[in-house]
Amino acid sequence: MALLEQLQEAQKDAMRAKDKLRLGTIRMALAEIKQRQIDAQIQPDDPNVLAVLTKMVKQRKESASQYLAASRQDLADTELAEITVIEQFLPQALTAAELDELLQQAISATGASGMQDMAKVMAWLKPQAQGRTDMGALSGLVKSRLS
Repeated sequence: MALLEQLQEAQKDAMRAKDKLRLGTIRMALAEIKQRQIDAQIQPDDPNVLAVLTKMVKQRKESASQYLAASRQDLADTELAEITVIEQFLPQALTAAELDELLQQAISATGASGMQDMAKVMAWLKPQAQGRTDMGALSGLVKSRLS
């Protein structure tokens, strides 16, 4: 089942269960996907939906940290609860060993030998790692490997 269909089914389930937090979070995700579909004139396939969900998680993590810094635990708890709902639709996170193996494959497949090849390695890694790891942290690992 496609990721968009999973979200739509989860929305129906949340309505039936009267789970307001889950329903609201899923509705936000579907609205963001629809907005991106209209703006960019693209079909909401799994990679596009995954990119939207990953962006939503990142935004909520940043918001939660800002709320905690401002001593607003109630708002931070809401953001963290939304992250939990969204992460249920993301693929399983990569372990350190899987990430290391994927990084080795990327370097050998692209023939990377130095920092000038970082873009090639990241382009190779992005489809495999999108939504499964923090791309910023992955970029740091690639830099350390290539330097």
